[in-house]
Amino acid sequence: MAYTRKNQRDLSASERRRFVAAVLELKRRGRYDEFVRMHLDYYGADGDDGLRVAHMAPTFLPWHRQYLLDFERALRQIDDSVTVPYWDWTRDRGPAASVWGEDLMGGNGRRGDFQVMTGPFAYRNGNWTIKVGVTENRFLTRDFGRPADPLDLPTKAELAWATGETVYDMAPWNSTSRGGFRNRLEGWAPGRGNARWRNHNRVHRWVGGLMLGGASVNDPVFWLHHAFVDLLWSRWQRDHPGAAYLPATPPPSGSGQRGRVVSRHERMPPWDVTPAQLADHSRLYRYA
Repeated sequence: MAYTRKNQRDLSASERRRFVAAVLELKRRGRYDEFVRMHLDYYGADGDDGLRVAHMAPTFLPWHRQYLLDFERALRQIDDSVTVPYWDWTRDRGPAASVWGEDLMGGNGRRGDFQVMTGPFAYRNGNWTIKVGVTENRFLTRDFGRPADPLDLPTKAELAWATGETVYDMAPWNSTSRGGFRNRLEGWAPGRGNARWRNHNRVHRWVGGLMLGGASVNDPVFWLHHAFVDLLWSRWQRDHPGAAYLPATPPPSGSGQRGRVVSRHERMPPWDVTPAQLADHSRLYRYA
C-alpha cells in the first residue's frame, strides 16, 4: 500500500517530532553520513570526465527519486510511520516560514560564522556534527538570502518557466541545454550573477551555508527540498503523459555526451535500476 508524503506545513506536532527523531537516530548510527558521502561521490559537473548522473544530466530527477527512496526506507526502518515531508518554497518563503521552526529544521545561521544555533540540528545540542564535507566546519551553517549578494526564493511564475516545457530534456543533455523540463527545473539558465540560478539551484543558494555544493545533504532541509522537486516532476508527468524520459537511446558515436549520460533503459549508477523503472512511483508513495 502506498504511503503519503505531506507538505511540512501540514505535519502534526507528533509527525514533526517523529521525523526529526528518525533523522537524528540515522545520524547517530552513522548511516546519515553515508548518504552525504554518496551524494559527494556522484556530484559531477559538465566539465568533469566520465558519466554524470546526479546533476547536470537527464538523470537528475530519477537519480534523486531513488536517492530519496533509499533515505526514506532507512528512516522507516527506524520508525515506519515516518515519510519525507516536502517544502513548497513557492508558498513558504522567508526565514519565518514554518519549515524553519524550532521543532523541525531550525533557523538561520548567526552572523559571522553562519552557525545554526536553533532547532534539533544545532551543533551545540551535540546531535549534529558534520563529519563528511568539503570544509572543516563541524557545525551546520546557513545564510538565508545571501545578504552579501541578495536573492529571493523562486516564485510560482519562475517555476512555470520549467513546468511549461513539453519535453523532458534535450541535447546536449547538460546545463547548457536551451530547453527541456529537467534542465529548467534543475535551474540552469543563461545570464550572469544570480540570474543564472533558477528553481532547484536557487533554493540551494538561498539557504546558503552547507546547502551549497556536493555536501549539501549535511543540511537535512535538503530532503524536504528534493521531495518538492520530486513532487513537481510527478505533477509534470501527470500533465504530460506522453513526454517520457529522454534520451531514449544513448547519444550517437562521436557525440560529446556519448558515455556521459544515461539513456532511458540503461542502468543508473550506483543502483541496478533504469530511469524508465523510476517513472511511476504510485505503488510506493503519493503526495498529499
